[in-house]
Amino acid sequence: MPVDAIRAALARVEDPEIRRPITDLGMVKSVDVDETGSARVEVFLTISHCPMRSTLQERVEQAVAAVPGVRSVEVVFDVMSDEQRTALREQLQGPQKEIPFAKPGSLTKVLGVASGKGGVGKSSVTVNLAVQLAARGLRVGLVDADIYGHSTPRMLGVTAPPTVVDKMFIPPVAYGVTTMSILPFKPGGASQAVAYRGPILHRMLNQFLTDVYWGDLDWLLIDLPPGTGDIPMSLAQLLPRSELLIVTTPQVAAAEVAVRAGMLSEYTNQRIVGVVENMSAFPCPHCGEPMDLFGVGGGETVSAQLSGALGTDVPLLAKIPFDVRLREGGDAGRPLVLDAPDAPASQAIAALADTLAAKPRGLSGLNLGISPVGR
Repeated sequence: MPVDAIRAALARVEDPEIRRPITDLGMVKSVDVDETGSARVEVFLTISHCPMRSTLQERVEQAVAAVPGVRSVEVVFDVMSDEQRTALREQLQGPQKEIPFAKPGSLTKVLGVASGKGGVGKSSVTVNLAVQLAARGLRVGLVDADIYGHSTPRMLGVTAPPTVVDKMFIPPVAYGVTTMSILPFKPGGASQAVAYRGPILHRMLNQFLTDVYWGDLDWLLIDLPPGTGDIPMSLAQLLPRSELLIVTTPQVAAAEVAVRAGMLSEYTNQRIVGVVENMSAFPCPHCGEPMDLFGVGGGETVSAQLSGALGTDVPLLAKIPFDVRLREGGDAGRPLVLDAPDAPASQAIAALADTLAAKPRGLSGLNLGISPVGR
């Protein structure tokens, strides 16, 4: 039986963390098959305690067992040497670490999700939006850049730390979303306070972008801390082509500070793709009449004021009805858009994802280095 057929099958097996074929990553150590059809495949793991070992074993066994003539499959694991891990890291990131999304040819859409104040559901919107984009077959990454108030690991049910390969972090994946947060780097866990000043915050965001292997993403969402502090300004500096999505509630007080968050773009030269009003009116469970629990008109106010002040259209893209299950899903690590896709809040987020996903990847806004030449 030709070994080539088994190797061809292995070329369709993706590493569950890196999400590229194991043959391309140099993870296939050897392939043997005897005359009875018993196949033995040796696979290199990136680290000895690889958290996805069982998943990788299952994928290899299924792929090889499907090859005609194979009667049994034995998968044996070895561990990469330091030299192999360095070569893998350089293959994925290049000899020098750079921000891949800042390179001239990057087609990844980078969207910072911002708010003027906390408590408006910005992280809930970000997480559910990321999951909806991934459900459409898009490759999505999510950076929890709210260093002080990180919450996305819980909302996505992420408990595993990133895998470290030659000082390169391979982040965990939940519901199709690759995600990174400061939580795994806190020895004291979720309750440990973070006492970082501005320069360290800038460095943390830079490390999330350079030291992490994100792969080829369609979308990178950045869950920003509320307000107009260090991290939003660092995002504009590190990724000048990033865009912003402003989240508010219908409340006047929330809308006023959301406008200030959006006006930061006047100094950073970032484009605001639109406004999302969270916790909007919802139908009364008894009479069906709309209940404006948090006021009315906040989204329209933010949209109108930013459009007028910035001289460009800043549309109101979505009004997400208040739904206690949105909070409950975040606490349980199960996004509402998956557990209750027919809920009005889920449908509003789905429509928002459709609006954003409708814009194809392209070279719009890129400096191609081309100058007109006269005849």
